[in-house]
Amino acid sequence: MSSDFSFARSRRFAPLFGTQFLGAFNDNFFKTTVFVLITYHGLSGQSSLPPAQWLNFGMLLFILPYFLFSAFSGEISTRFDKALIARAVKVIEVAIMLLAVVGFVRNSVWLLMLCLFLMGTHSTLFGPLKYAILPDYLQRDELILGNGLIESGTFIAILLGQFTGSALAGINPWVISIALLIVAGSGLVSSWFMPRVGAKNPHAPIHANIVKSSKNLLRETFKHVELATAIIGISWFWFLGAVYTTQLPTFTEIHLGGNQNVFNLMLTLFSVGIGAGSVWCAKLCHGHLNLRLVLFGAAGMAIFGTVLAFATFGRHQGELVGLGQFLQQPRAYTVIVCIAALGLCGGFFSVPLYTWLQTASSETFRAHAIAANNIVNGVFMVAAALISAILMWLAHNVSLLYLLTALGNLAAIFILVKLSPKMWESR
Repeated sequence: MSSDFSFARSRRFAPLFGTQFLGAFNDNFFKTTVFVLITYHGLSGQSSLPPAQWLNFGMLLFILPYFLFSAFSGEISTRFDKALIARAVKVIEVAIMLLAVVGFVRNSVWLLMLCLFLMGTHSTLFGPLKYAILPDYLQRDELILGNGLIESGTFIAILLGQFTGSALAGINPWVISIALLIVAGSGLVSSWFMPRVGAKNPHAPIHANIVKSSKNLLRETFKHVELATAIIGISWFWFLGAVYTTQLPTFTEIHLGGNQNVFNLMLTLFSVGIGAGSVWCAKLCHGHLNLRLVLFGAAGMAIFGTVLAFATFGRHQGELVGLGQFLQQPRAYTVIVCIAALGLCGGFFSVPLYTWLQTASSETFRAHAIAANNIVNGVFMVAAALISAILMWLAHNVSLLYLLTALGNLAAIFILVKLSPKMWESR
């Protein structure tokens, strides 16, 4: 039985991890750079759309492919060798970055918006592949450890990508372009070392009608109680992540009274917390799927989310403070512990669910199930944006939004246990 990460250095895992890490990094590096250029450097130019609307439009374009192409991605991942698909997707990423070079040099917001849509498509095509191929590479008792590393690496890559995009935005566009091309090229090189795996069903159909195929995919997937439960749980996790991270800058400003440095600390704590929780959860499982840790994670997010909300309910008055002044406040360390613990519990919540989704699927349906998961994740993230917008419009209080989100974890526990009593099991 594997209880360490020795496999992580092998060709069975390291190239996949590197390819995924670099892809997630580049997605967020590019997206953050574009958004910062729009917000602070006038990328939108003479457009009649205000910067805030361009950001909403860009985020919509990035998420839209999850609805459009997830079913197609599951179909090709079942019909063809996943390692070959990974290489093809990485070639596409390099091509997108070459197009982005033109957008940066010409300061074209429309061309960069097109690239955002294409990068969302690139992520949609790679999403089902990365989780569906793990059971082909890893032994069953290594699977939850592998998922823990993938989950941890993804959130660290997101964090680093956001920091890099924020730091480089506004400098020479050629420097940004070369950096993006280097990352995309490195991901392509990494994908070339992924071992090939046989197609699960070389005769699987690929449907041209993406709406019909998506509906059929969801219908077929939700016939299986275990798959449906895992997908709803994972989608709730992405709902939480969307609410917390999207509103974190506003939360830092109006409730903590902190500047950009305080926001960076909060984002780091949350992201590193998820990474650490993912790895810790995987180690505690000792190679066995333990769904009770999902309930533990949800309970922890409910508790720490509630404490965070009540500790920060008031609005800050006066000028924003820097990191040093913030750390001198009595409540600062309560906030720090709660933000880090939220991320940590999120790792405990998500890793067993991803492993369950993989192991509850047959080999020929696994990529389809993960594609269905991507579609539902997208629905939950859009719902998070809409609900947040409505609550902020009504109350303009992020702490209230965080409180309601934290209490939503109790409903999530009830729904998951109601859907499948296996949530109490350790295997």
